[in-house]
Amino acid sequence: MPRTNAAVEMIFVAWAMCSAGLVWAQASSTVPAQSYPAKPIRIATSPIGGGTDSVARLVAQGLSTLGQPVIVDNRPAVIAGELVSKASPDGYTLLVASGALWIGALLQNVPYDPVRDFAPISMTTRSPNILVVHPSIPAKSVQELVALAKERPGELNYGSAGTGTSPHLAGELFKALSGTSILHIPFKGTAQALTALLGGQIQLIFSSTSAAAPHLTSARLRALAVTSAQPTALVPGLPTVAASGVPGYEMISVDGVFAPARTSGAIIGRLNQELVRFLNSSAVKDQFQNSGSEAVGSSPEEFATAVKSEMSRLGKLIRDVGIKTD
Repeated sequence: MPRTNAAVEMIFVAWAMCSAGLVWAQASSTVPAQSYPAKPIRIATSPIGGGTDSVARLVAQGLSTLGQPVIVDNRPAVIAGELVSKASPDGYTLLVASGALWIGALLQNVPYDPVRDFAPISMTTRSPNILVVHPSIPAKSVQELVALAKERPGELNYGSAGTGTSPHLAGELFKALSGTSILHIPFKGTAQALTALLGGQIQLIFSSTSAAAPHLTSARLRALAVTSAQPTALVPGLPTVAASGVPGYEMISVDGVFAPARTSGAIIGRLNQELVRFLNSSAVKDQFQNSGSEAVGSSPEEFATAVKSEMSRLGKLIRDVGIKTD
């Protein structure tokens, strides 16, 4: 039977309503990204006073150009990670974390997966360590230190800021690649380890550049090499460990910004754009360099790749050496 005008009209109205609903649904799904941010942003990070806290405060400054207050929320590192991993993926709760986020997951049980539960936004800083020795050690180069350690296996010792920290892993990687036997002495922080080194209780340490710098200037300690793959302007003229007799050696500390997993690509892109612009400014680069770090603005994909690569590389080291936290 032919359709009546009334029936045709009803079909048309129904089609129009469905189409309008589809258009509205599509538009509403893009509204959050278009209007973001519409309220304050919270950055969870590690406790006050540490290097990652300093990075988080600079990141907050950089994101303030979005037009909303950016609040830094200091928590114990694992709690900060858990908070963000369970937060709504709307771009209003972010995490600034160091390699402790993913290295910690290799050493102990944590309430999140560092790959599955977070969306990387951008790397922020890269910080090498310096191989530093007490002046009583006759070695003036990495090659001489390796030779000395092989002559006296198990007699030399190195300090770190604690089991599983970057300086500890730096020392274990050095031992593995150089074929030496050097005893690890863990302390409760870099300051305590440096005090022991200055007092001659330990012979060497893989220290942050900022912590070691005053003692190098006063010649109370001697720097042999930097742990990055390439020489760095943070310590001009200092060769790398890799180029000084331990091929393949590299150990750096990395900080970066994460959002909860499933945060929209549009919001991730907006945050990345602001961060990269901020981190590439000469004033910010100088500010980070003065604190012993190199400012790095990366794409989310580059940051994600770096995290997975480090987890694979350091995970193997941790398993091979048998490192465990208490």
